[in-house]
Amino acid sequence: MSNHREKLRINDLHAFYGESHILHGIDMTVMQGELVTLLGRNGSGRSTTLRAIMNMVGRRTGSIVINGNETIDMASHRIAHLGLGYCPEERGIFSSLNVEENLMLPPAVRSDGMSVEEIYEIFPNLYERRYSQGTRLSGGEQQMLAMARILRTGANILLLDEITEGLAPVIVKKLAEVLLMLKERGLTILLVEQNFRFAAPIADRHYVMEHGHIVEEVLADELEAKAEMLNTYLGV
Repeated sequence: MSNHREKLRINDLHAFYGESHILHGIDMTVMQGELVTLLGRNGSGRSTTLRAIMNMVGRRTGSIVINGNETIDMASHRIAHLGLGYCPEERGIFSSLNVEENLMLPPAVRSDGMSVEEIYEIFPNLYERRYSQGTRLSGGEQQMLAMARILRTGANILLLDEITEGLAPVIVKKLAEVLLMLKERGLTILLVEQNFRFAAPIADRHYVMEHGHIVEEVLADELEAKAEMLNTYLGV
């Protein structure tokens, strides 16, 4: 009997781009309200794991159960309708539109998306910049807008790829606060993150990836005990 709090269960996931075999049998489970990170060096398969969950790879095999639904043969847009929000590294905002237009644009994937007012409460910076064009926003503001657009859709499982990359420490701190707040609201977050110092204090668990495999699972309270092992895999 599967647990109703189980949001995402992946079994023996393989992913391919053309002839390249990137993921070699991934297994992981994420429960509701958990924040789980995928750690590993570049090229270890972390971003591909997120894309594979969204069915945005060449080909995938195995099982991906989202909210109790097997999605391995499902199209990307149908997967999004199950409550998945994917924030790719390139952020995906409409740079020619202003902040408010960007927030009005997301498709109503589900009826329970956050209101624009709620978004402005979470991201006061976006309220201040609401009439600024996407191209005029700082990297941090663009990142917040990308996340805000996902929250507007009503997604309750967030797949976030390198959201802190290249951002100032003050913005990174703000993003950590936002993620903890979303977690408190019961959202489920799977985070690909290079910045271990950002991920470590906010995550419940970490999966360590190498060469398309999950090589370790580390619980938050095991971080110190497993520091040496993490250092070996991550070079942190």
